[in-house]
Amino acid sequence: MACVNSNARGRALRHALAAAEATVMITSTELQAAVEEVLPALRQDGVRVFYLDAESPTAGVEALGPDMDEASEEPLPAHHRAHVTPGSKAVYIFTSGTTGLPKAAVITEKKLLLVASLARLCGLRASDVLYTALPLYHSAALLVGLAGCLEVGATCVLRAKFSASHFWDDCRRYNVTVIQYVGELMRYICNTPERPGEREHGVRLAVGNGMRADVWEKFLRRFGPVTIREFYGATEGNAGFVNYTGKIGAVGRVNVFLKKFVSFELIRYDVEQDEPVRDERGFCTPVRPGEAGLLVVKITKAAPFHGYAGDPEKTERKILRNVFAKGDAFFNTGDLLMMDREQFLYFQDRVGDTFRWKGENVATTEVENMLSAVSFIQEINVYGVSVPGCPGRCGMAAVRLRAGTRFEGERLAARARACLPSYAVPRFVRIQEALEITGTFKQRKGNLVREGFDPNVITEPLFVLDAAKGTYVPLSAAVYRDILEMRLKL
Repeated sequence: MACVNSNARGRALRHALAAAEATVMITSTELQAAVEEVLPALRQDGVRVFYLDAESPTAGVEALGPDMDEASEEPLPAHHRAHVTPGSKAVYIFTSGTTGLPKAAVITEKKLLLVASLARLCGLRASDVLYTALPLYHSAALLVGLAGCLEVGATCVLRAKFSASHFWDDCRRYNVTVIQYVGELMRYICNTPERPGEREHGVRLAVGNGMRADVWEKFLRRFGPVTIREFYGATEGNAGFVNYTGKIGAVGRVNVFLKKFVSFELIRYDVEQDEPVRDERGFCTPVRPGEAGLLVVKITKAAPFHGYAGDPEKTERKILRNVFAKGDAFFNTGDLLMMDREQFLYFQDRVGDTFRWKGENVATTEVENMLSAVSFIQEINVYGVSVPGCPGRCGMAAVRLRAGTRFEGERLAARARACLPSYAVPRFVRIQEALEITGTFKQRKGNLVREGFDPNVITEPLFVLDAAKGTYVPLSAAVYRDILEMRLKL
């Protein structure tokens, strides 16, 4: 099975089907317009299309409903799975992709079972009711949430679309004991207006990844002592971590047991050159505790990397070779992590999101964490933009304001100066009605980076930092010209 994003249309949908070498597409009449747009091309490619409905409104597309009603309830004959082994392909899951077309990550039968066991390892029991509003075309909901419930015999409550305002009502209505989160979902919940009885719920455990430390603290203060099991892992990755200790902000902790089974390292990474730093022998060097480094995991028989379906070039690009010895191979996670002196691991940033300014690396996640505490900020997305005459990229923040508030440049500038090194303070701010995210709540930065800070292109309010005045002031066409012609220094 290849799990296709239900938002895919046109070229992206055809790309997904071609990458999976699909012969059959099963969909719903809710997606009739998307199906009919590509149907002639699918017929040409020999792809049969079915609706999971009683009737089909589209000529040439069959309805599976009647056949399913008539199907036998007896188990399928064993010969259908006679050749299935732990290494057989079970599922293709398309990475959400913050840029470009998604890649079909290969999930084997063994990996499916290993990932499904994660929920149990985090504390899921057969008596639990797990609630997820995440899309089932992604590994978190499908493999950790739904498959995790099947693995232990728990009940799974599915919501078609996440709603922060209905979240706790749903939890009470369905007697939910475990919730699943990803990305910014927890912050959306914390941003809802406070209501009486918010701690009156049965949720004891939250399992997920990508929660910021400030949101973690706020969630526990507001909604009570819920056990948080934050984990780290990539859909196509060959290893992951789980924070069993409850250490706020951490994604796991290094120990002898973990190192025995998985060989991983945090190595120095040159953000500007977009490649690992190598010594005079051509080998990579580990970072010291407290420094951010690129997480790489050794590819071994016990920790294989299965790559992407139909895309050997992209598969090879995710492999780093000759890392510490000639001939070795490591999976490149593309993520910068930091390990403290107590050996706790913290996610810092994606390598494509970290940028270099004033000779220093700026981690966008760190800047977002610090500035999201400003009361008028509902959401913030930090990225780097090119400025003529300046090496590296200059910090910019896209901000969505809380309802009923206004942008206060002086307050934001004061907060940035107080908690960030000078090179990490965003020089530009862009106010947006809504921030662009993927289907799995990851913020998109690509379009923002391309549009830069040009008031002739961007119709939304733009501001620039006036360091002398200690505030952000409107970015006019005249100021923009001064920056381009290097009369105004950043």
